[in-house]
Amino acid sequence: MRAALLLLVLGACPAPTPTPSESDADTDADSDTDTDTDTDADADPIVVAADRYAFPSRTDPSVDSAVYDGQVMRQLLIADLSTHIGGLTDRLNATFIPDAGDVEAELAFYFDFDSVTSGGLTPLHSPGLPLHQATYDAVSVDKDLNGKIAGNDSATDHADWSTSFTGFAAPGVTTPESLVRHWFAALDAQAVAWSAGTYPLDPSGAPVAGVHLTDDGLDLQQLVEKFLRGAVALSQGGDDYLDDDVPGKGLLSSHADVEAGEPYTPLEHAWDEGWGYFGGSRGYGGWTDMEIAQGAVDVDVSGTIDLHREWSTGASNNAAKRDLGAVSPVDFTGDAWAAFHGGRELLASTTGDLTPAELDALRGYRDEALLAWERAIAATVVHYINEVLVDMGRFGTPDYVYADHAKHFSEMKGFALGFQFDPHSPLTDAQFAELHGYLADRPVLPGADATAVEAYAADLRAARALLGTVYGFAPANLGDVDGTQGW
Repeated sequence: MRAALLLLVLGACPAPTPTPSESDADTDADSDTDTDTDTDADADPIVVAADRYAFPSRTDPSVDSAVYDGQVMRQLLIADLSTHIGGLTDRLNATFIPDAGDVEAELAFYFDFDSVTSGGLTPLHSPGLPLHQATYDAVSVDKDLNGKIAGNDSATDHADWSTSFTGFAAPGVTTPESLVRHWFAALDAQAVAWSAGTYPLDPSGAPVAGVHLTDDGLDLQQLVEKFLRGAVALSQGGDDYLDDDVPGKGLLSSHADVEAGEPYTPLEHAWDEGWGYFGGSRGYGGWTDMEIAQGAVDVDVSGTIDLHREWSTGASNNAAKRDLGAVSPVDFTGDAWAAFHGGRELLASTTGDLTPAELDALRGYRDEALLAWERAIAATVVHYINEVLVDMGRFGTPDYVYADHAKHFSEMKGFALGFQFDPHSPLTDAQFAELHGYLADRPVLPGADATAVEAYAADLRAARALLGTVYGFAPANLGDVDGTQGW
């Protein structure tokens, strides 16, 4: 990746799964109030470096003003929810016999997280080393997913998600939250049936490999996780903290002075929260794409991973994977870093509310940051379109794996649902509808007639071409007719 920024010096296998009964709420309708949890006793002035996301407070240059613990917490809750779903099958195959509603409540534990009752529990996420933060409260307090999903934190929403949400048709689904709850209910029903010896069957008539797999080609684990990456993270980043359509919110927040008792101005904090939802580590600008793609680096060689500083997740992680997998070179990680760091450096170098010219410059950085974010997502959708095309090419052969097909389709679909939540998306509403018309809500499976198989493959290629046009991808990265040779 690149980090071509001016150097400026200022001032010189998962743990046992918790259940709601065993175990942790955003009290603000819009912006989080995070507390700096940095315990570094070094009082030297913070140095603004081209490869590090750290910026001195205007009231005390030795204190880092970049604080976004709440966003790290929500990234963690999404990761832990996915991990929990992934562990259900082993539990069901062992001793877990759920009643109706039990699994739904377990999943709601993460979605509706309550730090009062559960903040002392240990997170599930394992990025290769033990976590520095031993409890959820050590990451952040009073944070959940439900309060920040599109439609439930509506002060800055660019659409009414009770009427405008689209892309996936299911009974009773009218909002982003209702779609998540729909998938929770489906998992609950399948878990109860599974424990009684009734399993969904794949197209060959064999039981599916896991309880998160449906008999019509869906992987509910992937749908839930990837959808939340858009409906929470991209929605909050693009339509709240980095937006500029509501006075006093996002880029229109005050930069006149720091918030009472905090090291940051409201505008600095809004920008940092956008960065937190992108998911980059503190050292993102200096990490290689391989390091970012692996998700965590023990920078201080402590034997643990500090989620606040050493973890790269969400879209920031996908950006690196697509950089690495590109046939024609791209630099999504570098583009995102240059924009996020550049905008934050502008804020660190200004005192008082921004002038019109400075605000326009910040908007430019915002536009570049969100475009890099979306390009990483769009390239990931292209990647999974290609994976599905490869899966379909294996129909009728020993190489076909139903679980892989369902996973690839669901990652493709889950990521693609997210574009609607960014008001700055280059994908228009009409193009969004066209895209999901091509992708459909279910894959075409083995056993379908040849005409249906080829028609759906043609639709996937059309979806891929649409994304290539909108996001300016080189044809070499889109892949060939069979889904190979590209992302």
